[in-house]
Amino acid sequence: MSLNRQLAMFSAESARPSAYDLAGLLIGPGQVTRMGGTARVSVVVDAAWRVHALAAEFTARGLETSWEPAAIDGHFGVRTAYTGMLAPLAEAWLRGSGKRPPAGFALDGARLRLWFAAAGSVDPEGDGAVLRLGGNDENCAAPALRAFTALACMAELGRGPVLRIAGRRRVARLRELVGERPAMAPLGVWPGDQPVGEESGDEPSPAEQGEPRPVRTVRSPRMRPATVAPGQLDTGQVLPELAAPTSAETERVPDQTEAAAATGSELTGP
Repeated sequence: MSLNRQLAMFSAESARPSAYDLAGLLIGPGQVTRMGGTARVSVVVDAAWRVHALAAEFTARGLETSWEPAAIDGHFGVRTAYTGMLAPLAEAWLRGSGKRPPAGFALDGARLRLWFAAAGSVDPEGDGAVLRLGGNDENCAAPALRAFTALACMAELGRGPVLRIAGRRRVARLRELVGERPAMAPLGVWPGDQPVGEESGDEPSPAEQGEPRPVRTVRSPRMRPATVAPGQLDTGQVLPELAAPTSAETERVPDQTEAAAATGSELTGP
């Protein structure tokens, strides 16, 4: 099978969004917490455009989103609501109070897109990229490297800890997997973007040139969790799709102006 065909099979656009794609956040710096028969996923991000990107991804999966300034200046805590749809993820990933990838964890384009939206960056010259893991998630480093390499993308572990991807060709492969740059992300933050300062015949949009504008995301109705066979998550299998939200209720996510004014309170648990 050709590399291009293999990448197409695992790209972010190859399957409909699923709540189980949030495993991509958990292999990075995301956290999952349980409350009764429900769970939620949360992550601290370093830019307002990431809040917009994750809110859009959560909404596409029927998950409600909230955010607040984090204790670190310029950072935001983004989280889903507690829902039974995420309970299987918590069951698979939590060992006591700690987070550990399930046996056979695998990445695909959708999971990788969520990871990059939360904690990925590209070098200014466009010839390298980094995916950040959680600072105390030593149990995730080796499984993350194995899963990433299985997608025909070579990487190496670096301090942070991070996965570092070196070379334009490998960054281009990463772009094939994670898909198009999110609408509110500025130019230069996504794999495959033109290096900053390089001339182009296309004028960037206002969202690319300046600060992300506030957007509104749909608050989805509560949905019943999909039935999951006990062994499926352990294999890293992408599970059945969930319906897109239909409710008209909305919730706002931050823009850069709000980020600058935020005094910050750390994201807290239930």
